[in-house]
Amino acid sequence: MTGSTSLHLYFLLAATLSFGYGCATLPDVSKMTDEAPTAQKPRPIVSSRGAVSPRQSEAIMERLKRSVDPTDLLERHSAVVEMVTESPLTKGNSVILLADGQATYAAMFKAIEQARNHIHLESYIFEGDETGRKFAALLLKKRAEGVMVRVIYDSMGSINTPDSFFQALRDGGVEVIGFNPVNPLKVVEKWSLTQRDHRKILIADGKIAIIGGINISKVYSSSPRRRKQGGKAPIHWRDTDIRIEGPAVAELQKLFLDTWYKQKGPELKDADHFPSRQEKGQVLVRVIGSTPGETNRLPFIVYVSAISFAEHSIHLTSSYFIPDDQVVQALSDAARRGVDVKIIVPGSTDSKLALYAQRHHYSRLLESGVKLYEHGTSLLHAKTAVIDKVWSTVGSTNLDFLSLLHNDEVNAVILNKEFAVEMEQMFVGDLAQSKQITMEDWRKRPVLPKVKDWFVNLFIRWL
Repeated sequence: MTGSTSLHLYFLLAATLSFGYGCATLPDVSKMTDEAPTAQKPRPIVSSRGAVSPRQSEAIMERLKRSVDPTDLLERHSAVVEMVTESPLTKGNSVILLADGQATYAAMFKAIEQARNHIHLESYIFEGDETGRKFAALLLKKRAEGVMVRVIYDSMGSINTPDSFFQALRDGGVEVIGFNPVNPLKVVEKWSLTQRDHRKILIADGKIAIIGGINISKVYSSSPRRRKQGGKAPIHWRDTDIRIEGPAVAELQKLFLDTWYKQKGPELKDADHFPSRQEKGQVLVRVIGSTPGETNRLPFIVYVSAISFAEHSIHLTSSYFIPDDQVVQALSDAARRGVDVKIIVPGSTDSKLALYAQRHHYSRLLESGVKLYEHGTSLLHAKTAVIDKVWSTVGSTNLDFLSLLHNDEVNAVILNKEFAVEMEQMFVGDLAQSKQITMEDWRKRPVLPKVKDWFVNLFIRWL
């Protein structure tokens, strides 16, 4: 989300028009985690040539378990996830961590430039600013070269982008659709203001994918150092993406195509969406996609189960941190059993409402031993976690009710010690730019901020 005006408008409209969603609930993950130890053996891992044998799958997981301190996280968490999703755990992937917008945009521009068959871009926000125009120019250039280019943007997230911007892309041969139009008269099927496409996916030739929390906007192009030197510079948005090569890309392609079909996009004439898959590395990746539905709260289940099975450390970076009771309870229980639980949340934001709602949960978390930090030098927009130095996730999912109940989201779960080390290093860097919130200081707050936090929390389902 960018722009407090748009966010507040979204909040008011959703709160007014979406009471029908009030009955939507998140599943009781504790029932799933209780069943995990006795669940059936995990499904075989998928390689570039298809599913490997159960024996090979078991050997792969055993090697991974031996590479880190003893933890039941890998086996038990996988059992829970496989109870609710058909998305396979894939081997043979290369995963590159892209810490911040400049690194992500450089990787995206390179992937687009090198594409020869097709480019699929899906983004919650596609602004018509300087950054957006750079993307548009490159997409038009590739289309002129004969590359098929398709764009999905969210009609609410991109509400400030003029129609003429997208029309220019269409005029140049790019196929463009707006997800779930804000105007109900333009919707073919059931209209819903709250169901948004919050995913950020770039796929080039079905071989390279980039996902994470980064939209297409100039707020990601700035440097935090520039703001320190000149206080009048726009605030820098701190975010994270990853670049994936290998069999996991096919799972992201399936998500893009599924959205394209559901939104009545033009017929897909080129057929090379799933080129022969080749192994590009040693990383295990599972793609977790979600759409609204009673049985499809996958990112929520993934987060709660991973937190519940953690034995050593939980290092979480979360924008719009407005968790439900199960998330708060899982984090609190982990801290009480001796897990090192550290959470970095925004110290400044584009929505004061979200900031108030976030702070409502501090007392309960701090009392349990969770360590909380507010990021200070940038507007924190990342949605990442690294657990027990082996389990990591990067994606678009916020720990709030809009993401968990109403949005289309996508995360990648990465099982790899070396990648987890990179995630830990990035987390340490973010900690250095954050201020710890202590229980002593929190209790000394004036009464008015406490009242604001409590009041806004009444409306958390629409934040």
